[in-house]
Amino acid sequence: MAVEPERIRKLNDAVERPDRRYVLYWAQANRRVDANHGLLYAVELANRLGLPVLCYEGVTCVYQYANDRLHTFLLEGVPETAKRLKKAGIGYAFYLRKTQESKPTYFFELAKNAAAVVTDDYPVFIIREHNAQMPAKVDVPYFAVDSSCIVPMSLLEKREFAAYTIRPKIHRLLPRYFQRPDTLRVKRPYRGATPEFHVEVTAANIPELVRSSQVDHSVPPSPSFKGGRREAEKLLDYFLQNNLKRFDRDRNEPSKHATSHLSPYLHFGQISSLEVALGVKEHAARYHLMPDGYLEELIVRRELSFNYVRHVERPERLENLPEWARETMRQHAKDKRDPLYSPKQMEAAETYDDLWNATQKEMLLRGKIHGYYRMYWGKKILEWSQTYQGAVDFMIEMHGRYALDGRDPNTYTNVLWCFGLHDRAWGERPIFGKIRYMSGASTQRKTNSKAYIEEILEFERTGKDPSRVV
Repeated sequence: MAVEPERIRKLNDAVERPDRRYVLYWAQANRRVDANHGLLYAVELANRLGLPVLCYEGVTCVYQYANDRLHTFLLEGVPETAKRLKKAGIGYAFYLRKTQESKPTYFFELAKNAAAVVTDDYPVFIIREHNAQMPAKVDVPYFAVDSSCIVPMSLLEKREFAAYTIRPKIHRLLPRYFQRPDTLRVKRPYRGATPEFHVEVTAANIPELVRSSQVDHSVPPSPSFKGGRREAEKLLDYFLQNNLKRFDRDRNEPSKHATSHLSPYLHFGQISSLEVALGVKEHAARYHLMPDGYLEELIVRRELSFNYVRHVERPERLENLPEWARETMRQHAKDKRDPLYSPKQMEAAETYDDLWNATQKEMLLRGKIHGYYRMYWGKKILEWSQTYQGAVDFMIEMHGRYALDGRDPNTYTNVLWCFGLHDRAWGERPIFGKIRYMSGASTQRKTNSKAYIEEILEFERTGKDPSRVV
């Protein structure tokens, strides 16, 4: 089955050059071989033109928040990518830009020998900028392909107000796209020489590659999550075998660890939401389980976040909130904050609130906060910050620097939800106005916060994640 045209955007007017050496696939967001519509489309083009496919992947030292944690996770995915591309008959060129003085990219050199360029359609971070700037700089067609969402983003032509407005549209379109992508089948394997800039990445040399890169070395790799396709597959299998059956009951109890923990792998494109959803659906059917709660989070809520960032220019700005939220913040902007914490105090988890401190430490240590406690984390930051936009900026900064699932559509949406995005007006109160409030007492009544706090303290003391399962 061909890649659905709704997934494909041609971003320039150039024509194909079939006399050149290959079709170039630039892996920016979806760093995987399996179930990758962008790579599939590159193979389609190459097969039609009688050419091989070359995959180019780069990791630079100058992206915002570049640090040991993010670099390590990215590099841990490279060996398996190389192995699977070779098995599929696709060439692979990997470039690690180690210093600011190093060449920024080899994309343009590779594009000069390409009949066409295919890349990922991803609506935030550096990929959004690349896809706005690069098409005009190459002399061949430049295609951006949506392999991040199950229902193609292009089919939702306007910004949706909330989950209840996007849900019926997603459910109506879902049957058409909820099917396993084809297996890669290249007609002409890549036989070209490996480019001189290519960096061979192995499990053994990753620590040295990270040490030699000009990035922030103060944020260590996560002891909880190892990057790469195989790790994602193992986590998915563990979730299906152990947690799906109890997900609805325990998902909002952080100490129970009933979630899939796949958000870092979804963010870096090492596994696709389509693969996860199909796996969940098939497992649930086999064992007579009800997967609706998990699929709601994975499909409706996640694709609502992609819809939001796709339709706004600066997704981190409060100007994107509904009018009722902006108005209530204007009315309460001068309300007294007591206590009032500085960003430095909050980053160091130095507040009076033991539960909040544990959530911040989870971010620092694990590189991820459980979704339920992340809501509480965000609401308290709103309450303790001098300004609303300052609170947003701090939350985005923490996700960007420490979270393996930060810099993502879900990041912006979950942060702005704390200020009224995709929500409704509630009862009036100081500082929050009509924005939904979460109290520490209520949160601790609903969850076993004592067990969670003890777990994070043990993690902090030992440096080992007591919840790690694979």
